[in-house]
Amino acid sequence: MKKITIILPTLGGGGAEKLHVNLANYWSSKKYLLEIILLRGDAENGVLIPLLSSNIKVVNLNTLRMRDSILPLVNKISMSESDILITAMWPLTSIVVISWILSGKKGKLFLSEHESLSLAYSNISKFKYTLLKKLIQFTYPKSNGIITVSEGLKKDLSDLGNISNKLIRVIFNPTSNIKLKNTLEVMPREPSWNPNSAFKILSVGRLTPEKDHLTLIKAFSQMPKELNINLVILGEGSMRPLLEELIISNNLSDRVFLPGYQLDPNPWYKSADLFVLSSIREGFGNVIVEALEHGVPIVSTNCPSGPAEILENGRYGKLVPVKDTHALANAMLESLKETHSHEDLKNRAKDFSVEKISEEYLEYFFHN
Repeated sequence: MKKITIILPTLGGGGAEKLHVNLANYWSSKKYLLEIILLRGDAENGVLIPLLSSNIKVVNLNTLRMRDSILPLVNKISMSESDILITAMWPLTSIVVISWILSGKKGKLFLSEHESLSLAYSNISKFKYTLLKKLIQFTYPKSNGIITVSEGLKKDLSDLGNISNKLIRVIFNPTSNIKLKNTLEVMPREPSWNPNSAFKILSVGRLTPEKDHLTLIKAFSQMPKELNINLVILGEGSMRPLLEELIISNNLSDRVFLPGYQLDPNPWYKSADLFVLSSIREGFGNVIVEALEHGVPIVSTNCPSGPAEILENGRYGKLVPVKDTHALANAMLESLKETHSHEDLKNRAKDFSVEKISEEYLEYFFHN
């Protein structure tokens, strides 16, 4: 029986983490042996662990600093006897390459990149940025394969690391498709929309600067109050105080709500009239696919790299410039007024089914 080991920093609530939960559960159902190695898997960093199949082994290295994980990873890789190892999220990707080499290159190693590194690290010093590039140039080509979740990320990584396009395969992220277990810890919560709202707008994502919920709230404040529209932003993060301050200063406390992170956002998608993504950058945009899966109309910023690819340059949703408050407000109003083919949106989501995407990974692993 073939064994696959997934190595991640954590199993928190991010899109990359959800992706690997989906992949692991599917591969386990297909009788592959699955092991997930986490640098940190405590309660805070392992919120998705309860969603894993009971057949999947989880190993917590409990390393506080990334560089401290090299030797523990060498030991685990040496003992794992895995046919396939896959890891994601730089700098862990480069660290795993080094650990894999030191372990004697046990199994085949694949690297997965989920964000634009050139954008994510654009604000660091020139010296550190040069070090990032050199480390990627040295480590990434030594793997058996590299996966990016969009064409935009493929170009970004190729340019950044001077890596041949032939070494990089684009495999989109799958739909959410997470089935919650019947435990008190992971029971889905019913959406707490304002019962008087005529239209419900949903956004899902960490409350961090790159998600740019400030622009979303400013755009929402321009929408006519008499239309009785509510906005709910699901997620948690460092921007919460600023967002709450903006909501209060614009007298939106009865129309804009921040319920926090939701382990199962599906009930919110099902009851939403419109989904909005306001990000400055995205590696892919998992939440857009989740909205499509529920047939929810979409407005998204045309940020690098995934939204335009998912929405086929506007065929399946509206695209607006990044940080353009007026354009975002107009697109939301127009979309609420328009008639949408919910079945067309759901059919587009089938292009990102867990089964289809998981099989693309397996084909790449075993026939590369």
